[in-house]
Amino acid sequence: MVNVNGEEPTEIDKEELEQPRDAQEDIRRIPPWTKQITVRGIIASIAIGIIYSVIVMKLNLSTGLVPNLNVSAALLAFVFIGTWTKLLQKAGFTSTPFTRQENTIIQTCAVACYSIAVGGGFGSYLLGLNKRTYEQAGIDTEGNTPGSHKEPGIGWMTGFLFVSSFVGLLALVPLRKIMIIDYKLTYPSGTATAVLINGFHTPHGDKIAKKQVHGFIKFFSYSFLWSFFQWFYSGGGQCGFAQFPTFGMKAWRQTFYFDFSMTYVGAGMICSHLVNLSLLFGAILSWGLMWPLISHQKGHWFPATLSQSSMKSLNGYKVFISISLILGDGLYNFVKILFFTATSIISRLNKRVDSNTDSNKNKNQALDDLQRNEVFLRDGIPIWLACVGYIVFSVVSIAVIPLMFPELKWYYVVVAYILAPSLGFCNAYGAGLTDMNMAYNYGKAALFVLAALSGKDSGVVAGLVGCGLIKSIVSISSDLMHDFKTGHLTLTSPRSMLVSQAIGTAIGCVVAPLSFFLFYKAFDVGNPEGEYKAPYAVIYRNMAILGVEGFSALPHHCLQLCFGFFGFAIAANLVRDLCPSRIGKWIPLPMAMAVPFLVGAYFAIDMCMGSFVVFVWHKMNSKKASLMLPAVASGLICGDGMWILPASMLALAKVNPPICMNFLAT
Repeated sequence: MVNVNGEEPTEIDKEELEQPRDAQEDIRRIPPWTKQITVRGIIASIAIGIIYSVIVMKLNLSTGLVPNLNVSAALLAFVFIGTWTKLLQKAGFTSTPFTRQENTIIQTCAVACYSIAVGGGFGSYLLGLNKRTYEQAGIDTEGNTPGSHKEPGIGWMTGFLFVSSFVGLLALVPLRKIMIIDYKLTYPSGTATAVLINGFHTPHGDKIAKKQVHGFIKFFSYSFLWSFFQWFYSGGGQCGFAQFPTFGMKAWRQTFYFDFSMTYVGAGMICSHLVNLSLLFGAILSWGLMWPLISHQKGHWFPATLSQSSMKSLNGYKVFISISLILGDGLYNFVKILFFTATSIISRLNKRVDSNTDSNKNKNQALDDLQRNEVFLRDGIPIWLACVGYIVFSVVSIAVIPLMFPELKWYYVVVAYILAPSLGFCNAYGAGLTDMNMAYNYGKAALFVLAALSGKDSGVVAGLVGCGLIKSIVSISSDLMHDFKTGHLTLTSPRSMLVSQAIGTAIGCVVAPLSFFLFYKAFDVGNPEGEYKAPYAVIYRNMAILGVEGFSALPHHCLQLCFGFFGFAIAANLVRDLCPSRIGKWIPLPMAMAVPFLVGAYFAIDMCMGSFVVFVWHKMNSKKASLMLPAVASGLICGDGMWILPASMLALAKVNPPICMNFLAT
């Protein structure tokens, strides 16, 4: 196993003296980059990518909150190939050994695949173009121009993803050595994944992995069977365990109930306690306090005759206050990351390194680094290839996107692709320092700028599409650097990493629209009262309208409330960063608070239940909890997510559950 921490050992014994020779043997045993990508690996990647695409699509369309599933994808890759190898052995066939390089390639390809479902805009900017979201934003709203909508279609969505996603793959490839080797950026998520994969492929790690696999399969089965059982009682609009009035009917009407969703319990086990408590705080503040108070102002603040879904009624307050929290939090973190990026770059430029002193420090770490760097640089990616590829994909995108969306002029796309590498570098550098991917904030900035520049007739569509372009480039280039960091630590060739990322992206461009239409055709997507509310579609469309019309789009007294919550978001971040950790750790996250403002409180309760399980488990057996939590949480999420496939097939076949379990006030 590679010494990731690079700590100098305190004792020197025979085993440690032989480490350099063993490490050199490990390097010689590394298969060439063409052998690291295998047929079984691609099949496993497709399977994992499809499963996770369906899961994250459900999360996207229900709440818009998606936890980081990269570590569980690495675990699932180990499960797939381990099962594959055992089946072949029982059948009397021999198979090639499963290496950490192949594990890394599968994880990279699978993550690239389902990342398209996460960041492709299916629950935000692309869905914000459809007619239903256009109507929810108010057909009489200034700036929401009649005809400024485009219905989802597999054809144009797939084409848009292909022309917008591949540009980001090549934007920062020439800078990979600078980011990974010269600057030694940590990329915490990429490092954590590498540590997990390296741990799997050791004798001790293999035993641990077997325990995790057993736990994953057990809780996957429980979750799948529980979802199957719940289906029988959901034969109506508000039926089943998902509408169980846990705290009474009055609380249920304000969305305070536990809906028995194993997906969100598992997500709560993965997310930090602060995220989950911030969600609950936002739910109590909005649905427990603000919305009931604003509802009593019907007839004063807004006409009593307006429908509840109108942007000039209560729904407008929900949407725009959510936007103010998101923008305040995003702006603060955007400026903070830019500041840290700029100061870090300046300090590196001004720093004078004494090479003789460096060579005498931590020789074992230096040798370890040299070996990793040797592998990382051995299979170089020609700079000319990356530059030519970027130009070719950009030209194709510049030609195709204005044909798809005439509202977005070709010269705006040209400017976007000229600026994209520098924006991608800032985001990737910041992500390497802090593990925060700020791509959505770059996209929101592009949304407001393009909406304002394009005018009233074209602003909404141009803003939403331009947001997608910038966000895709900046996000994918940052994700690739995370993957390069994982490959650097697992001694995986960057060529095979780039190829697997490209394969995963191509698969994702096909799988993501199909998984979206699985929900779009089988369920009532976009219904504010339904399970799949797609809250960010309304939020992004109203951001575009705000960019076109300014504050005239806001309902009565909403501007003052928005300013208040915008200021609260900035103040909360300042207090968290400037105060001692014992105080800062209790300050809620405004971005997390904003989600239940529009969605409801039920999923925040699910997430807090997951947090409660983690807390109790750590109190009872902290070591076992640390070992098994990722596997158990992944099993709960995947089991519930897998039930979506048969459930959607039954819905498309018009097969309804036989029982409606409903609760009525007495």
